[in-house]
Amino acid sequence: MFGYVKIDEPELKVKDWKKYKAYYCGLCRTLKERHGSLGQMTLTYDMTFAVILLTSLYESEAKLSAYRCKVHPVRKQNVLQNEITEYAADMNVLLAYYHMKDDWEDERKAGGFAGVHVLKGKAEKIAFLYPRQSRAVEKELSELSACEKNGCTDIDRTAGCFGRLMSELLVYREDMWEERLRKMAFFLGKFIYIMDAYDDLEKDLKTGSYNPLKELSQNEGYETKCREMLCMMIAECTASFETLPCLLDVDILRNILYDGVWSRYRKIQEQKKKSEEGKHDEKPL
Repeated sequence: MFGYVKIDEPELKVKDWKKYKAYYCGLCRTLKERHGSLGQMTLTYDMTFAVILLTSLYESEAKLSAYRCKVHPVRKQNVLQNEITEYAADMNVLLAYYHMKDDWEDERKAGGFAGVHVLKGKAEKIAFLYPRQSRAVEKELSELSACEKNGCTDIDRTAGCFGRLMSELLVYREDMWEERLRKMAFFLGKFIYIMDAYDDLEKDLKTGSYNPLKELSQNEGYETKCREMLCMMIAECTASFETLPCLLDVDILRNILYDGVWSRYRKIQEQKKKSEEGKHDEKPL
């Protein structure tokens, strides 16, 4: 369900791309330092966005350093880290733990069992440090799981679970910016959930897996309706974002929210267009 909140690289200036990469590598490095190699494997673009957003909002100074890693063993990579990076790393692991826990409890996936076993101790420590966020993740994922078991087709209800989850994670401090951050994150979370359901629909139809868009997909105007929902969610998200006093790296943040989040949608449309053209070419003369 993660991986949609990322940059549109061709539209970024070189200096902004390098800085984004330093934030991304900083989160990766922090995950390894705080949670080991398995924690490093939970790295997401979405939490990188959270690091940049909260660093900009709170004007938190990031330390620049350089490291080699398994992915880049020859040349050192620039790394940006601060207390926000540590927070995002903990939230990354917390989400991964509960996601794997659901995979094990709902589908008995072996990977879920292994992940829960390894991450349980780390997740418990994070829950102690951040009880509000931990309760929210557990509660909303539990409700989402119940919706899936009941075959819920109310996309607003299911997406709302993920929206509330994201609204808690992005509230780093309960202060004057809390209300605006919650609203922004709520609609961003709903966008992510709907995009994920839209992305997975074809696969889920083939496998018979749950997808809240299955019923809607049988109706005329399905594509238009999905695009309208996605546009509405990201419009509400960006409207709230623009009320925040984010000046540092604002070009990167706007690139993500106005362009990057649509990357996967554009790829899906290209694939569908090619598929339709292929079917047309196969028709006999």
